[in-house]
Amino acid sequence: MDTGDWRIQLRPDSRKRIVDKIMETIKRHLLFSGQEGLQELKKFAIRFEDKIYTTATNQYDYLCKISLEMLSMEIRSQNAMPTAPWIQQHP
Repeated sequence: MDTGDWRIQLRPDSRKRIVDKIMETIKRHLLFSGQEGLQELKKFAIRFEDKIYTTATNQYDYLCKISLEMLSMEIRSQNAMPTAPWIQQHP
């Protein structure tokens, strides 16, 4: 049964909240400098969300893809973190 385009059912403020969540995540993991850098991150978050929004087959697919990408960013960031300098490594 075709219920039409799922995007019609997604409220615009929902997309804004998702972009804000994406921003929170990338701000924790990507370096940026000043207001200009923050604006570039915002542009990235908007393009990222829009790409997934456009390619998703339904709302579940949309939310899953965004969640997986955010989780992937968290994992990559944790794996890339160097040991804190105050922690001594023992052979």
